[in-house]
Amino acid sequence: MNLGQFILMRHELLLTLAAVAILIAEVATSEKNKARVIPFALGLFALVTIIGFIPGQEGTLFGGSYQSSQLTMFMKNILNMAVLIIFLQAEGWLRKEENLDKISEYFILTISTLIGMNFMISAGDFLIFYIGLETATIPIAGLAAFDKYKSQSAEAGIKLILSSALSSGVLLFGLSLLYGATGSIYFVDIATKIQPNALIALGFIFFVSGMGFKISLVPFHFWTADVYEGAPINVTSYLSVVSKGAAAFIFTIILFTVFKNIVDMWQPLIYTLAVFTMTLANLFALRQNNIKRFLAFSSIAQAGFILLGVLGVGELGMTSVVYFVLVYVFTNLGAFGVVAAIHNASGVETISGYNGLYKTNPKLSLLMTLALFSLAGIPPVAGFFGKFFLFTAAAGSGYYILVLIAVLNATISLYYYLKVVKAMFIDQNDQPIPTFRSSNAMRIALVMCVAGVFIIGFASGIFEYIRNISQLFLN
Repeated sequence: MNLGQFILMRHELLLTLAAVAILIAEVATSEKNKARVIPFALGLFALVTIIGFIPGQEGTLFGGSYQSSQLTMFMKNILNMAVLIIFLQAEGWLRKEENLDKISEYFILTISTLIGMNFMISAGDFLIFYIGLETATIPIAGLAAFDKYKSQSAEAGIKLILSSALSSGVLLFGLSLLYGATGSIYFVDIATKIQPNALIALGFIFFVSGMGFKISLVPFHFWTADVYEGAPINVTSYLSVVSKGAAAFIFTIILFTVFKNIVDMWQPLIYTLAVFTMTLANLFALRQNNIKRFLAFSSIAQAGFILLGVLGVGELGMTSVVYFVLVYVFTNLGAFGVVAAIHNASGVETISGYNGLYKTNPKLSLLMTLALFSLAGIPPVAGFFGKFFLFTAAAGSGYYILVLIAVLNATISLYYYLKVVKAMFIDQNDQPIPTFRSSNAMRIALVMCVAGVFIIGFASGIFEYIRNISQLFLN
């Protein structure tokens, strides 16, 4: 192995260098000038994101434990874009007096967990996969408890670390059973040796249960709403988009590569999880008034829709999952960006508090409406195309009843998304949220979200590109 081969790990190396640079900037900056770290970190991470899009080499490292392909690099670029938007949205929040002494910690913890997610996506065996998973999980607990003087934030951190520890234990036990049954931890070896028997079935159930916690699939979703509500909004958006997106990526990769020879065994389980996840999450979302809990159950429902793409085994299934996550990044971050802007300006976190928002902040109201319509899958925004391809992938595998159930759930979701729209445009409020102007960084982030929601839906070349690299990866 020579030094040039390490370029295959350029995403991870660049993120590591960025975290070290931010740490050095923290040490070199005086106490009264800590806010200067923010533009430095934003500019540095924007550079890292841009470099990530430069075409790179494909290959493996460490005897196949680490693998780099066009598809995995594209997945990492999606996550980088999402984190860049989140950093821009967090700029105003970080400048608040209570956060000035924790600016560097926020950036370093977020980048650290992103490094773990990148290793997880590029894993070629279950050891690297598990190390990446834990590297991604532990810093998130610190982020959830970032508002250390708020009991809700501390509670969110405790609930997240406890549920993560339980899920990791369950997942690791499942991996040990798979190792015992096949005698290997390498994806390629397991794929050739795996057979549909009781030990494999038990190991797979534990594996799916562990991943179900990470993706927030029903019935492994109980921690989600409480953690989302207690964590700072910019951390909640990270959990909802980046963490869930990375887990969906590696879950799909493992199902389509490691377990490809026992598809008939795991498809009924994924089918059941999809139905329960979509349905129960939508029913619980109907009852919410806190906007963060509302978006938490919305994200759980979206995870159920992602499973439709997983059931469409093959290049179309992989393509639809990656494309939907790309759409989901801009859509959900658009919604969370509006929530963050309103909370930073007024502290409001309830749907009823949004009554009459259009009269005082029409642009934010329109942006929120656009994001909610995209989450609901209303044409012509990108969310419609994302759900359409997921439905197509499931229908292509013969799951017509599941597609019908998904369409019914999409109709239910439209109802509760319209509740927020009704609050902003129709419901009266004697004391609506005052007119305010967001920071320039927040405005840039919201413009990026709007552009993504429109451009991705109509740029057919993006879907074709994802399909081509998915085909190369699976073949």
